[in-house]
Amino acid sequence: MSRIDELIAELAPDGVEFKAVGEITARSSNIKWAMAGDAEFQYIDLSSVDRVSHRIGETASITADNAPSRAQQIVHTGDVIFATTRPAQMRWAVIPLEYEGQIASTGYCVLRPDTSVVLTNFLAHLLGTGAFRQYVEANQVAGNYPSIPDNRVRAYRIPVPPLEVQREIVRVLDQFTQLEAELEAELEARRAQYDYYAGELLAVDQDIPRVKFGDVATIVRGASPRPIQQFLTDDPFGAPWIKIGDVPADGKYITRTGQRVTLAGAAKSRRVMPGDFVLSNSMSFGRPYISKIEGYIHDGWLAISDFEDSYVADYLYYLLRSAPVQDEFNRRAGAGTVQNLNADIVRSVEIPLPPRDVQERVVTLLDRFDALVNDLSVGLPAELAARRKQYEYYRDKLLTFKELPA
Repeated sequence: MSRIDELIAELAPDGVEFKAVGEITARSSNIKWAMAGDAEFQYIDLSSVDRVSHRIGETASITADNAPSRAQQIVHTGDVIFATTRPAQMRWAVIPLEYEGQIASTGYCVLRPDTSVVLTNFLAHLLGTGAFRQYVEANQVAGNYPSIPDNRVRAYRIPVPPLEVQREIVRVLDQFTQLEAELEAELEARRAQYDYYAGELLAVDQDIPRVKFGDVATIVRGASPRPIQQFLTDDPFGAPWIKIGDVPADGKYITRTGQRVTLAGAAKSRRVMPGDFVLSNSMSFGRPYISKIEGYIHDGWLAISDFEDSYVADYLYYLLRSAPVQDEFNRRAGAGTVQNLNADIVRSVEIPLPPRDVQERVVTLLDRFDALVNDLSVGLPAELAARRKQYEYYRDKLLTFKELPA
C-alpha cells in the first residue's frame, strides 16, 4: 500500500474534501412507456443483484404491455445502483455495458458519477463499507419493508481524494474483487458438477411410485397481520417473525429471525415448528428452507409439514431443490413478470417416493458433495470467504480518510 501512502502524502497531506453523494452524481431519467412502442427491455429487479458478488444476474424481459409499476428508471453504463428497499441487505452494483439503456426498479437509487470528480468503482467500493452500512441502518425507515429514501442516500458524505489516489485505491481493490470472481467461477463450475450429480442421484426409474405432494404433506400459505408495523415488537419474548432476509442466499436452515411480532400478531399469522419446511411463493419462488425454530410466516411463504411418514427431511430438501421440481414449479406458476407459486400448485405437483433406505443413501452422498461447494470451513468456499474478509478489511482501511479542515 506504500504507493497509496506516497500519493496521499504528496497530494493530500492535510486531509481530503468530503462531499455529499448528491453533489457529485446525477440522477437517472424515467422511461415514458406510452412512447416505448413494442421495444423490449431487460428489467433489473431488486432480486437481480447478487448481495455477495454485487453483479447483475437474472433479469426479466419486459415491454410496455407487461412492465411492472416499479420498472421506471433508465440506466446507463457506469451508473451505480443501490437498493433502497431492505437497504441493510447492501445490494449494489455497477451497470455494465450489456445493460446500457435498460430499466431498473424504483427500488434502486441510481447514481451517475461525475467521473471528473469521483471514479465509478471508487464510489461503488465506498457503498460497501462498514461506515455506509451504519449510516443506512441509522437512516432507514421502518415499514412492511424497511427502506431508505433516495435523498438520504444522496446526502451521505464521502471522501473525495484526488483522482490519482482514487485510481490507485481502485486498482488495489479491483485486484481483490477479480480474484474473488475467479474463485467464484471455479466454485460455480463445481456447483454445476454437483447439480448434474444430484440430478443423476435423484433420477428415478419407472418402478418408483409418484405421488401428489399434497397427498403426503400438509401445505398451507402463511398469513400476515396488517398493518405489520402495529404488530412488530422489541420484546425478546415476542414471536419470531420469519422473513426472506433471515436466510442466506444459499442457506438451508432458518435458525434465527431479525424481527419479532406480538402474540396478537402471531395469532393472525401462521406458525411453523422446528423441522417444518417453508417455501417462498413469490419473487425467487420455490426455494425450500428447513426451519430449526418455532416461528411465524407471512403470506409470502408456504409452510410444509406432516411429511415424515413418507420422506426423510433432507431427501425432501434435495428433491424440492432439484431441476425437475423447480422447472415444474416455474411452469405452473406462469410466465408473468411476477410469478406466484400458490399452495394449490405445490399440492398438485407429482414427485417420486422411493423407499426410505434409498432416500437415506442419496442424502449421505449428496451431503458429502454439498459440503464441498457450500461448507465455509473447507476447500474453495473457505478460501473464497477468506478472500472476502481480506477485501473487506483493506476496503474499509483504504477508504478511511481524514477530512480536510474547513
